[in-house]
Amino acid sequence: MLIIGEKLSIIAKRVREAMMKKDKGPIQEIAKTQWQQGAGMIDANIGPAEDGGEDLMQWMVTTIQEAVPLPVCLDTTNYQAVEAGLKVHNNEWGRPLINSTSNDPERFPMLELAAKHNSQIIGLTVGKGGLPADAEERAGIAAEIMGRAMEYGVPLEDIYLDPLVLQVATSQDHALKVIKAVRMFQELNDPPMKTVVGLSNISNGCPKHIRPILDKYYLTLLIYEGLTAAIADAHGVAETAKTIDIIMGKTLYAHSYLEM
Repeated sequence: MLIIGEKLSIIAKRVREAMMKKDKGPIQEIAKTQWQQGAGMIDANIGPAEDGGEDLMQWMVTTIQEAVPLPVCLDTTNYQAVEAGLKVHNNEWGRPLINSTSNDPERFPMLELAAKHNSQIIGLTVGKGGLPADAEERAGIAAEIMGRAMEYGVPLEDIYLDPLVLQVATSQDHALKVIKAVRMFQELNDPPMKTVVGLSNISNGCPKHIRPILDKYYLTLLIYEGLTAAIADAHGVAETAKTIDIIMGKTLYAHSYLEM
């Protein structure tokens, strides 16, 4: 399973301050830690970045890739910032990932960028009409995103469908609906569609000591249903994913499996 290290988010005070000061130190330290803990990609979340977004995303991408040999997930709603990041992305370390398009017409142009720059892209199954009610509605939106992607020239194998994880503290009934959606998404195509979740969303608003427990066991259920990738803190998540692969027979057991 692909772990997209989530710790470089403008929401975090330390990261935000480093972004504003263009201080590479904290950014590269966090990226290296996520890589060492098992991340296969680094998420660069710069927020809406309405002012100076292009320059900031370029700086983030180059700063991250100076420190770790990994591709970057460009996480912003700013179209120009995404394109700026794609232009400087070092594809030697893997193809970039755009986060994200959706069923909102304002996000359709992200598909154009994915096609133009040979990037992968996340398809978030939500639109202007509000939150999807259940797994079936998520699957319906996913099918629309897939059809639109083909119109823009984006291969289906370059799409990661995201069922939109919600807080269990406020939307408990959606936890199982998301799990079901992950299973349904794979049935929309042959070969199965790739899937991704923002894992820590499930525990947002919960006490700090509960959050890693919720994240771990929710990830276990999602992987069992075939989850392909997770935007998450690599610490602990890689261990969980490797253990589940052993139990499910996807990896041959060895005493050193956690080190592999």
